[in-house]
Amino acid sequence: MTQRIGLDEVRHVASLARLALDENEVRTMQAQLDSILDSMATLAKLDTEGVPPTQHALEMVCPLRADVPVASLRREEALRAAARSEAGAFAVPKVMEGE
Repeated sequence: MTQRIGLDEVRHVASLARLALDENEVRTMQAQLDSILDSMATLAKLDTEGVPPTQHALEMVCPLRADVPVASLRREEALRAAARSEAGAFAVPKVMEGE
């Protein structure tokens, strides 16, 4: 197995991901990332000529309902379910600090 990723690169990526890794974890992550890249290199060697691109290995069926416009609730009807309303809108507690 050829080393593809250096320890400094692992530290840099960990820093970007806001991960605090000790040196043992950095070495473990390096080995794991190298293994992943080796697997990808093996896959890249496969002859895929004539193989159609797919999103899934198995055909997936996802029936969707027809996109038909329907009438929405009237504002008054929607606000009837609200605990509080103000000026024709839902009133909720303030959640931002400093205001």
